[in-house]
Amino acid sequence: MTTTLKSKLQDDLNRAIKGRDELRSSTLRLTLTAITKEETAGKEKRELSDDEVLKVITREAKKRREAAEAFAQGGRAEQAEREKAEGEVLAEYLPKQLSDEELDAIVAQAVAEAKAAGAEGPRAMGAVMKIVNPKVAGQAEGGRVAAAVKKHLQG
Repeated sequence: MTTTLKSKLQDDLNRAIKGRDELRSSTLRLTLTAITKEETAGKEKRELSDDEVLKVITREAKKRREAAEAFAQGGRAEQAEREKAEGEVLAEYLPKQLSDEELDAIVAQAVAEAKAAGAEGPRAMGAVMKIVNPKVAGQAEGGRVAAAVKKHLQG
């Protein structure tokens, strides 16, 4: 039987607790709590698919990144380091992120496709995003993707 991403998180949490890895266990515990919250958010409790679990992990990782930046700007290096470290724990569960070059190539191709379909200039943003998003799903953050698309459309 294939193990789900959620049960992998659970197993890793148990290992981290046994190994007294405080950083990993608290990060995974918070993430599993976020997943449970998501599962009980609707009208009825349900199991999240691995894709949905990935979305939760991505969101949690983004929160850590933003918190790390905020702490760093506020001169609170220790908290910033902690948030960054938690983000790195979460990153292990996410698909490998695209490099800027890889993202650029995908966006350039999407801009060409949109152009061929008659969408050009800044108004083509939505059309290009529609082409790019499925190709980069989980491998690049929305903000990064949008910035790359804007850059290409202005050029």
